[in-house]
Amino acid sequence: MSRLTRLSSRKLLQAAALLPVAILAACSAGGPATTVNQPTSNSTAAANAYTGPAAGNADIQAFKVNLWEQVRQPNRCGGCHHEGGQSPMFARSDDVNLAYQAAAPLVNLTQPDQSELVLKVGGGHNCWVADPQSCADTMLTWIKAWIGAGSASATGIQLTAPPAVTVGSGKQFPADSSGFQQYVWTPILTKWCVNCHSPNANTPQQPYFAGPNPDDAYIAAQPKMNLNDPASSRFVERLQVEFHNCWATTAGGAPDCPGSAAAMLQAITNYANTVPVTPVDPTLVLSKALALPQATIAAGGNRIEDALVAKYEFKTETGSTAYDTSGVSPEADLTFTGGVQWVGGWGINIGAGGKAQASTASSSKLASMIQSTGAYTIEVWAAPANVAQTNAWIVSYSGSNKTRNATLGQHAMQYEGYTRSDRTSTNGMPPLQTAAANMNAQAALQHIVLTYDPVNGQKLYVNGKFTGDVDPEKGGSLASWDNTFALVLGNEVDGTRQWQGVIKFVEIQNRALSAAEVATNFAAGVGERYYMLFDVSALSGVSQSYIEMTASVYDSYSYLFTNPTFISLDPKAAPANIVLKGMRIGVNGVIACPGSRIRHSTRPSAGRITRPGPASCSRAWARWFPRTRAKPPTRSSSRSISWARPRMCSPIPLRSCRLRRTTRRLRTWACATSRRSTRRCPPLPECRCRTPP
Repeated sequence: MSRLTRLSSRKLLQAAALLPVAILAACSAGGPATTVNQPTSNSTAAANAYTGPAAGNADIQAFKVNLWEQVRQPNRCGGCHHEGGQSPMFARSDDVNLAYQAAAPLVNLTQPDQSELVLKVGGGHNCWVADPQSCADTMLTWIKAWIGAGSASATGIQLTAPPAVTVGSGKQFPADSSGFQQYVWTPILTKWCVNCHSPNANTPQQPYFAGPNPDDAYIAAQPKMNLNDPASSRFVERLQVEFHNCWATTAGGAPDCPGSAAAMLQAITNYANTVPVTPVDPTLVLSKALALPQATIAAGGNRIEDALVAKYEFKTETGSTAYDTSGVSPEADLTFTGGVQWVGGWGINIGAGGKAQASTASSSKLASMIQSTGAYTIEVWAAPANVAQTNAWIVSYSGSNKTRNATLGQHAMQYEGYTRSDRTSTNGMPPLQTAAANMNAQAALQHIVLTYDPVNGQKLYVNGKFTGDVDPEKGGSLASWDNTFALVLGNEVDGTRQWQGVIKFVEIQNRALSAAEVATNFAAGVGERYYMLFDVSALSGVSQSYIEMTASVYDSYSYLFTNPTFISLDPKAAPANIVLKGMRIGVNGVIACPGSRIRHSTRPSAGRITRPGPASCSRAWARWFPRTRAKPPTRSSSRSISWARPRMCSPIPLRSCRLRRTTRRLRTWACATSRRSTRRCPPLPECRCRTPP
């Protein structure tokens, strides 16, 4: 089974849930990149102090403060959509009431992410930074702030019925890399891409699809090739649309991007023509298929973020800059140095020598905004690379390893917070540390929050829960904070406090969130997550009925599907006693090999999931892990991972264990155990995935 490719805004994932079998059809790589349009200049659009009519009501005032003041800047929408300029004139500076009327049709108060303003800048229209996705996220932040301040409309996530698409056949990447070597790797990649995308390059850049080992290069190149539609391959788009590293197609000629793209397209097409179409198994009972852009983004809904200072969602996925999408000027964008790489599912991986740092000028807003309230919250979704690293800074606002304003760090299996105040030293000593016995820090994705207020001082929360640890110095004044310090992730500004691991989200606010608000943000989730609705109306007999699953891009190599639930979007429908069992997820017309079976649903009111019997479970494990003595992991009564015989069908919850492809034919279990123990399960040598019974 070929490895699942990473999802992004440019990649299309077609999926279908089966009752009782699930099929998922996917395409690697996807749509065109975007361009930045330059605004026209206009003196009347300059964002001077407003002298026009007062806002007519509270909602117009909320629009003025949260959205209009931002978009009317001449380097944003105000460069064109000013009074007397292009219609609609929602960025006009002469009358905020008229601007409000023009903006209303462009904003979707029910689904803000579908607002025309968000979609336009996300498509590259007059984006004021190099990444359209960051412009879209920033615009969405402004719109949500307007809605939260003055509109009665809810900002929660709404599910909508996707179009009905029939599951089709598709092409799978074969296990053998010889065709890739012949048509793509040898004539194109090793000739034109080896100077960067190889581990042996002077400045190596991942992925290493031009590396010396063709099998490793094959794995790295698969997400960049679309066998079903070669023209949509990322390799082709990079040359054709983004003019990336084009080469001369004639001797002595200049770099020829159209010619380079044509050569790449022909190479991928030749390779794709050697791969047979995999038909859909006619014995399967199929739902309708679903394309990822038709799904609903699951992460970030109903977050509490009414006091934003800085926000990083890491959606850019390329380049050396992570953009601040808080919408608060100046934007404290982070620049990568050293060992920092993008990872799938919206995040960055900070390795040895790496850090992501903002300038001191843009970081100064942290000092001014936080000093004005005397409180702050640092919120992070992070996965430490190990639990042995000490004095390792995850997020720090500091000047050196001896002077700081605030720091969230890791010390082995403890998290710690440092805050400079009138009760602590200029280095934030003494720190607040979680109890060593609780082992709060784990080498797994965790939600970590450090808050500070003048009364209680620092508090630490892990995965939505207060750790119970008390700040030894309580609260104090932050008047001594230094506004010449810089915000940095994964290290100290001088490189002396290295932290290694994956960061998927960072947000800083200038107030201390309550325990309930921290729990709300934890429940909102993080990363590239979607609600996918697989239409089973024809199978269940229930109007507008779907199998809802949460699909996540777990990392650059795997997906995670969780929380299968039977739902109906028909308010008159009353489904009862709906049993779902034997569900599968498929890719390109064939069943994918999962890392865990689906357990009982946590929402019995929506139906229930039945567990397969011991005999079928045993057969499934036997077929999934041939020619090896390794046994599937099961959950013991002590809530830790243990190795047991498969006769007791007790699968690991999907949130706890997944099957990850690390080489072409080698799969390993990555286990997240209880709070008191974390270890890597033994590898399964030469394990090849087979369809379970």
